[in-house]
Amino acid sequence: MGIEIERKFLVDGEDWKRGVTPQLLSQGYLNRDKQRTVRVRVAGDAAWLTIKGESSGATRAEFEYAIPLADAMQLLSICDGPRIEKYRWRVPHGGLVWEVDEFLGENAGLVVAEVELVSEDQAFDKPSWAGAEVTDDPRYFNSSLASRPYLSW
Repeated sequence: MGIEIERKFLVDGEDWKRGVTPQLLSQGYLNRDKQRTVRVRVAGDAAWLTIKGESSGATRAEFEYAIPLADAMQLLSICDGPRIEKYRWRVPHGGLVWEVDEFLGENAGLVVAEVELVSEDQAFDKPSWAGAEVTDDPRYFNSSLASRPYLSW
């Protein structure tokens, strides 16, 4: 079974942008149940279908499959709710790669950093720009932002 162990933090400042080029991501949800989400994501000319299980702490089941771009575009057109659009910055720090998402549209102003770990108790060096932890706050799940955007909080 595929497992994702991920911690999520709000981002302070812009020091994380130095020397890193972002990638524009567009994603939508075919299912946003608490027990499972099914996401379609497009990044450039690549696309994926991702199924995630319910979170337990920082851990949940995750299965991700590359799909043809044409299929992804059709799936995005039938997604539940609006698309999430964001720039993703992959920032190396302390031997790990942090993914910093700068949201656009109705989620503009929200910047969140995620780091994937091999275990929930893995020690890691938290960058100075990583602020409050929001791993357990469902408002910051991308699937939640599709139905209740950050600008509406």
